[in-house]
Amino acid sequence: MIVVSYGSDIIKSTYEAVAASDMASYLKAGFAVAIKPNLVVSGPASLGATTHPEVVEGIIRYLSDFGVRKMKIIESSWIGDDTLRAFKVCGYEDLSVRYGIPLTDLKSDSCTLLRHDGSGLEMRVCDEALSTDFLINVPVLKAHCQTKLTCCMKNLKGCIPDQEKQRFHRIGLHKPIAALSALIKTGYCVIDGICGDLTMEEGGNPVASNRIIAGRDPLLLDTYCAGLIGYEPDEIGYLGYGMKYGLGRHFTEDTKIIEVNAGDKPISKGPGSSRAAERHSRHILDDAACSACYSALVYALHRSGGGALRGGKIHIGQGYAGKTGDGTGVGDCAKGFGRYVPGCPPKAIDIINMLERKA
Repeated sequence: MIVVSYGSDIIKSTYEAVAASDMASYLKAGFAVAIKPNLVVSGPASLGATTHPEVVEGIIRYLSDFGVRKMKIIESSWIGDDTLRAFKVCGYEDLSVRYGIPLTDLKSDSCTLLRHDGSGLEMRVCDEALSTDFLINVPVLKAHCQTKLTCCMKNLKGCIPDQEKQRFHRIGLHKPIAALSALIKTGYCVIDGICGDLTMEEGGNPVASNRIIAGRDPLLLDTYCAGLIGYEPDEIGYLGYGMKYGLGRHFTEDTKIIEVNAGDKPISKGPGSSRAAERHSRHILDDAACSACYSALVYALHRSGGGALRGGKIHIGQGYAGKTGDGTGVGDCAKGFGRYVPGCPPKAIDIINMLERKA
């Protein structure tokens, strides 16, 4: 099961996503809960790289109402940045003070050497990630310059020491990412899909989608999210290893999806301050498009380069509902055009497939 919640009020949207999920089936009030966001760099979430503190706040409020009293936030920024600085810059120091929840820098944590039999790999894993009763993984849905996608499984790379992070790159990222996901028991995943970066993991080209995605199975979620930003699961190596290692299952059209506030999707504000998104906007004729729909089109155009359009433009948005034309439309509102991609919102991979068929 996957829950998708839409809305511009991030705290409320997150709370409602978690409340509509089956997290309560696995959680107990007496658990010690560790919340693991993505604070890869010391940069505000608006740049598209780091987890919004409001997402974590929505989770904290849900846990408090559920009766959980033992919580902590754990993280280790990437090599070259300081986790404590990231906690401050990204708004987590304030969150810690307001809710009395400690912040743990995993760069200073002890580690345990573990072996994953399926891959034959050994790796040291931070003890705070292993000893908690219930780990809530809170990644950002965004692109990555090496692995293409970074979401649930790759976010766990913040639970290993810096030396292991370096070794992962030396031996190839995909197999150890999948092995690490098998070694760390994830209680639940809550994905920050508010404005993930279009191009790489350190931010700078955010694309607003305004959605929160929640579920239990990291592999299922990652294969679903791959389609949202324009990839087939078999294009991302660690997802294939995840299936091989029995981590879960891939997303299919039969997967149950629960939408929260589906009728209240925020309207897109266009490319905003993102230079990469601005380049692609010249191919778009937007008339009151929802942000989730608009972002799917931007991701698709980025991956395809827009070349398949051959100078044409794509119609998108509620303003096209009931209208007809010979051009190209994206989303259910633009179904009156000669060629269109269904969905509310559609997935970027489906838009890419349409563009390739046109070419």
